[in-house]
Amino acid sequence: MVQETLNRDPMSGHLFVFRGRSGGLIKVIWHDGQGACLFTKKLERGRFIWPSAADGTVVITPAQLGYLLEGIDWRMPQKTWRPTAAG
Repeated sequence: MVQETLNRDPMSGHLFVFRGRSGGLIKVIWHDGQGACLFTKKLERGRFIWPSAADGTVVITPAQLGYLLEGIDWRMPQKTWRPTAAG
């Protein structure tokens, strides 16, 4: 699918992430130089926030991928409240 549909080199070292139809499952394919690795993650509740792709592909940063894998809305992450003073 990476090579034929997306016209990308699956052995380039990039991560290719695919989401299931229901939105609760993602699969990550990565070629490490020796072989292909397949990682999957399924959420117990909720759905992965998925970017909309005009041409079928989206490039995201490693930080955005981390948010995506944690089920956080990576497009607009919210900073948590921090107290201004201790004690």
